Amino acid sequence: NLDDFNRAGKAEAARAALVWAAIPSWAEALAAGRPYATVEEAAREAEQASAAWTPADLDDAVAHHPRIGQRPHGDEPEVHVSQREQAAMRTASEELAVAMAEASALYESRFGRVFLIRAAGRTPAEMLAEVHRRLHNDDETEAEEAIGQLRQIAVRRLRGDLG
Repeated sequence: NLDDFNRAGKAEAARAALVWAAIPSWAEALAAGRPYATVEEAAREAEQASAAWTPADLDDAVAHHPRIGQRPHGDEPEVHVSQREQAAMRTASEELAVAMAEASALYESRFGRVFLIRAAGRTPAEMLAEVHRRLHNDDETEAEEAIGQLRQIAVRRLRGDLG
């Protein structure tokens, strides 16, 4: 929770923030900005600090994200968070799951990174429609969209953990 995050040592707080987005400079900035009076203050700081994210930061961060529909494995905190966020894909029909896997592979081939979307609160059909739409983006536009999705994921995770 917020009190624990505020009391933690700087390195421990930064490690916690890396679960929200695996961008070390961002996590360190959040840890350095403590204490936060409210979760919303921490979320605002997270959003402001994420304005500096670059496509290289995005690529580093998505290296830790499972593909949409892929069951994450392991015991790291990031795995448990991803499993919760992608719960909707477990309800997808076999046909939709195959279509998502195919579209995700096409996306990876096109952009060189896994398809990143805030899965929480979206249906499998909505995520499939988004990957198809975003396949038409140019590289710069897609990097901006993916960074925006990463920002949404990070802030949502922060609010969930600190709230």
